[in-house]
Amino acid sequence: SFVNEILRKKMSNQAIRLASKVNYVSAGTVEFIVDNKKNFYFLEMNTRLQVEHPVTELVTGIDIVEEMIKIACKQKLEINQSDIKINGWSIESRIYAEDPYKEFLPSIGRLRKYTPPKEKKEKYKVVRNDSGIKEGDKIEIYYDPMIAKLITWARTREEAIEIMKLSLDKFSIDGIKHNIPFLSSVLSNHNFEKANINTSFI
Repeated sequence: SFVNEILRKKMSNQAIRLASKVNYVSAGTVEFIVDNKKNFYFLEMNTRLQVEHPVTELVTGIDIVEEMIKIACKQKLEINQSDIKINGWSIESRIYAEDPYKEFLPSIGRLRKYTPPKEKKEKYKVVRNDSGIKEGDKIEIYYDPMIAKLITWARTREEAIEIMKLSLDKFSIDGIKHNIPFLSSVLSNHNFEKANINTSFI
């Protein structure tokens, strides 16, 4: 992939240096932007849990929320940076109550049907669905229109994509517009499958 191990290591080292410099001691995310020559530039640091944290949890095997709670309780981390290894690939799809055919306008209404795919945790396959709603709930205009986060994990990127496509096909939502057809289209796109993408891909 474009972000190879060398580039990942350089960015990780910079992120650790930044967090150490400001004495930051909890979960956070340092974001960089990368050009086509693999030069990277600091964008921002979010001193909070990111919405993509399940991806990190699945590829590292570390429960970030649990570690944050331990830190807040003044407990010392029992893991070192050298203990953290990347295992396999994970992808997250955000299921939103919005209409991709109308410039992603939010869609409000009652969820007449909400049946997510069955969650699985097998040796070489994980399907996880993080959601705070249920069938019959109403999607309002007052909050972020995210319905769920669907996350898959597998040994390779190709397998993770395939599991995600199958899982999205098993999602059943009625009563509001949603972005599942758009997500399925992205996952089936040849350039996405080959990781030949940039910020203007969509």
